[in-house]
This record gives sequence, C-alpha cells and structure tokens, in this order.
Amino acid sequence: MSLTPDDVQWVAHLARLELSAAERDTLTRQLSGILDYVRQLEAVPTEGVEPLAHPLPLHNVFRADEPTPSLPVDKALANAPERKGDFYGVPAVLD
Repeated sequence: MSLTPDDVQWVAHLARLELSAAERDTLTRQLSGILDYVRQLEAVPTEGVEPLAHPLPLHNVFRADEPTPSLPVDKALANAPERKGDFYGVPAVLD
C-alpha cells in the first residue's frame, strides 16, 4: 500500500503537525516503506505457531508480595516542603 502525499498531509493534520513539502515527501516514502514491510509480515504463515510474550524463557523475578507495616505519617512527611495536618501541602490550582 503506497501512501500518497495527500494521505500523509491528512495524518499530519490530524496530529496537528505542520510539514514542509520536503518533509511530506520524505515521510511519504518512509511510511509507505513501513506499510509495505508490515504487508510482508502479514504474508508469513503463522498457523500452529504458539503465541508468546517474549522469545526467551523468563520467569517471575520479583519477590513475593507480602504485607508489611506502612510508614508512619511523620516519617512519610518528614521531607515534605509543606505539611497540612497529616497531608502534603500543595498550591491550589482551582479557585
């Protein structure tokens, strides 16, 4: 599927991008090449191929999720630039 410069201009418009004529021509060639490559990949027979998330045999390397006591409020807010009671003080963003 070859893209036309008008197709690329429309996508740029949707993305709120301004492209020069040279950029549009370059992107037309590059995006058409990407779509042609994807078309080649679609032609690869994948019947009987088991889906996988990663090509290497990985296992969970995280520690077990075990409940532990939370930080005390005073320790959690020790480095807060401003404190309001038991909460972080932040500037208001709404009236």
